[in-house]
Parts: sequence; structure tokens; C-alpha cells
Amino acid sequence: MAMKITDDCIACGACVPECPTDSISEGDTIYVIDASTCVECVGYHDSPQCVSVCPVDCIVKAE
Repeated sequence: MAMKITDDCIACGACVPECPTDSISEGDTIYVIDASTCVECVGYHDSPQCVSVCPVDCIVKAE
């Protein structure tokens, strides 16, 4: 289980400080989530915090 940032990302960085596992980093043009460390905030919060702060709703469950 992991989250993914789509190409709609505006690279605002609002999600970075919300990640309890430091899984979000700046990519070449948009921010990226490391699927190997993302736990969708399970054990930390009731829901993924990155999703709740994203101003453009570009963070979705990875398939």
C-alpha cells in the first residue's frame, strides 16, 4: 500500500512536512513518493496526511 503523486502536481511542497516516514521528495519536475517506505500514514494518522494538504488533489493510491 502506497500513495502516488500524479503529473498534476504543482510542486508546492505542502505534502513533504506531513509525511511521517519521510517518503516524499522533490523529483525532477514534481514531488515523488517512495512506495517502498510509504505506509499511507497507517499507525500514524487515520488517513494519508499528504492527501489532506494537497491543494490540487494530485495524490492517489498507487496501483
